[in-house]
Amino acid sequence: QVQLVESGGGLVQAGGSLRLSCAASGRTFSMYGMGWFRQAPGKEREFVARINWRGSSSVAGDSVKGRFTISRDNAKNTVYLQMNSLKPEDTAVYYCAADLLPRQDRWATNPHDYVVWGQGTQVTVSS
Repeated sequence: QVQLVESGGGLVQAGGSLRLSCAASGRTFSMYGMGWFRQAPGKEREFVARINWRGSSSVAGDSVKGRFTISRDNAKNTVYLQMNSLKPEDTAVYYCAADLLPRQDRWATNPHDYVVWGQGTQVTVSS
């Protein structure tokens, strides 16, 4: 099964940008849709963005739409989250996750739609 490791988090001022990366091991990476979620202390995991297994379509949550963009490079076994115009409320631990089923085009926004999770990377946005 695919294993995921996030990187690219850090401290940034409001209005700034970061790009998160999620490196995957496993040669079936390209068969699975990928998602980004975030979680702040005391809160439930929140959907951020989703890209389908081929990278031909994607969707972003309402709170980040127009600011965050998900992409993937299957040749590099990597999925990205480009975050622009960051706000203090974006502060959270960001996780990437792989769909529990292969070859999915569904709009999967629930954490239960995913089975493999990375350990997360901290993003802190100062005001």
